Amino acid sequence: MTIESTTPEPDAPITGEEPLFEYETNYEVGQDNVAVLGFDIHNPVFFLSAGLVLLFSAATLIFPESSTQTLMAARTWTLQSADWLFAITPIIVILFVVSLCVSPLGRIRLGGPDARPDFKIHSWIAMLFASGVGIGFMFYGAAEPLAYYTDWFGTPLGVEPGTPAAERLAFSATIFHWGLFPWAIYATVGLSLGFFAHNKGLPLSIRSTFYPILGERVWGWPGHIIDLFAVVSTIFGLATTIGIGATQATSGLAYLFGFEPNTAVQIALIAAMTGLAVLSVLRGLDGGVKLLSNINMGLAFALLMFVIIAGPTIAIFTGIGQNFMSYVTDTPALTGWIDRTDILWFHDWTIFYWAWWISWSPFVGMFIARISRGRTVRQYFAVVLLAPFTICVIWFSAFGKTALAQHQSGTGELAGDMTSASLVLFEMLAGMPFPEITSAVAIMLLIIFIVTSADSGALVVDTITSGGKTDSPVGQRVFWATALGLTASALLYGGGTDVLQSLQAGTITAALPFTVILLVCCLSLYMGMRDDHKQMNASAPDEEVAEPA
Repeated sequence: MTIESTTPEPDAPITGEEPLFEYETNYEVGQDNVAVLGFDIHNPVFFLSAGLVLLFSAATLIFPESSTQTLMAARTWTLQSADWLFAITPIIVILFVVSLCVSPLGRIRLGGPDARPDFKIHSWIAMLFASGVGIGFMFYGAAEPLAYYTDWFGTPLGVEPGTPAAERLAFSATIFHWGLFPWAIYATVGLSLGFFAHNKGLPLSIRSTFYPILGERVWGWPGHIIDLFAVVSTIFGLATTIGIGATQATSGLAYLFGFEPNTAVQIALIAAMTGLAVLSVLRGLDGGVKLLSNINMGLAFALLMFVIIAGPTIAIFTGIGQNFMSYVTDTPALTGWIDRTDILWFHDWTIFYWAWWISWSPFVGMFIARISRGRTVRQYFAVVLLAPFTICVIWFSAFGKTALAQHQSGTGELAGDMTSASLVLFEMLAGMPFPEITSAVAIMLLIIFIVTSADSGALVVDTITSGGKTDSPVGQRVFWATALGLTASALLYGGGTDVLQSLQAGTITAALPFTVILLVCCLSLYMGMRDDHKQMNASAPDEEVAEPA
């Protein structure tokens, strides 16, 4: 994630000095904190969160089989009982987003009428991409369309594999999973955090988004529970991402250097990357995350351009438009959850993705909230949804079309059956020029994405567990970066040979409580914005609230 301060945009309108209608509360940021071993931590959120994470990691490492069986049983129960909740939540959220945009509430500006954007539009978009999709794009960019086309682990809507319909659905289902729905979830959490922090003067914490519903009780146990669920959900979501990235990086190294990948190597790689994340934390924002993110954005763009140029260029460019239209056509069928003929595929792919995005939303949402001050709600949603969606369509079209072209033409190792999702990217690059160089670049991308995710994730979790403080001791971020690596290692170790299933089980189980929190958060955000809009109109009854440019 890159953060570059800029001057306000010159075309932003000047509306004059207008007041913020902040809540009147006696709560002060950090008032419930305690000092322990040099830490400045919230009591009891830090202790409960850290205790649960460490207990889970220790139990999984000591009793891997029993822990994994328990986790898989929890996953089964969740899918049988609440798959409908996961399925309907993104639909509700995106409808909520649209309703805010078309309503008068869309005119509200984060930070108040006189706030100006802290970042230029191009920097803002670049940071959005870096915050939410890096590792997933690398892992699934080529693998997911190929998996759907070849029936590696089921096909969307039960389509016959290897057919033109399978190819169409391979891309529409992939874009369905990575396009508008996840970013609507991220954007809603980000807007909630940003609105209540920038406009209402509340701490930058998930509990603050419930102030319209809970009032002052949000600083008590109801708020503690909300923040606890947010931390646990974020930890498991990030641990899943780190585990997936480490699995692919290990597969790539093994593919290049000819050794046998195993769980021990994956855990050793996570330990090394956790160490790099700790160094990044110690170097601070400018010397750590900012530097690494600048490097990664350049490498990701270079790799994308290489695949477009060295791959089936014409098929990629024509596929971008075709895949977008297929996405529009197939989305209604893909959103359904009743009487699915592809229920196993639906659970293993769609529900996992929805749980993954929901579990990531406190992390990505808080980052988006930090960088989006000065934007109107309409500007905010237009960019946060449409810019990543556009990148998604281009990326998956490029990598997916290249992988399918090699499979269909019998080129290289993708000519046969797909054996491992973590290997597809490297097998695809092996069928293109300069495979050693491009594979090394891909591994470097994965490692840097993991390091920046661990560093940034530790910052977000630390903010929540320090009562909304943004200047807590650096040792606390080191603790949470280490906890993320430990949790990812525990999930990989407990999963044994079925790593992806173990990672999915942890994410789906941890995301369930936060799914309910997300839905109630929509209601609370609407209540807060409605009251703010009424106060703005009442303070200037003879003036129309201007639509910012």
